[in-house]
Amino acid sequence: MDGLTLALIGAITATLLSGIGSAIGVGITARAASGVLTEKPNLFGKLLVLLALPTTNGIYGFLISILILVQTGIIGGAAVDVSMNEGWKYLFVSLPVGIVGIFAGIAQAKAAAGAIYMTGKKPELSARGIVMASLIETYLILALLISVLIIFS
Repeated sequence: MDGLTLALIGAITATLLSGIGSAIGVGITARAASGVLTEKPNLFGKLLVLLALPTTNGIYGFLISILILVQTGIIGGAAVDVSMNEGWKYLFVSLPVGIVGIFAGIAQAKAAAGAIYMTGKKPELSARGIVMASLIETYLILALLISVLIIFS
């Protein structure tokens, strides 16, 4: 195994783990939204924002994957010789956004599902629900920031 292979595993890991969190999260929120929409289909627009919140977890992982691929030259140029140390760095840099992405996606979906039910009962509270569910994203943004800082260090 060489450094480039480790970097590729890192790129895959960031997208894979955060994508799993997003997929589970969207499943949770879609289930909640479907239940509310059967009773109040006019709330679709308000519920769509809450339904979409967990998708950002996968986007952050994808962003880290793209940065890894650009830094190694796989995207945007010929692949450069990646040392084993750099390969390990790129593999480890995928872990914060990947691991936090799994847990944040699920936690954010649970909060968003609660906000969906709240919006179903009191539609005027939907903005408050969005804010509450969005707060969980703070931790994923911190993980993204750490990953980005390590990539460019």
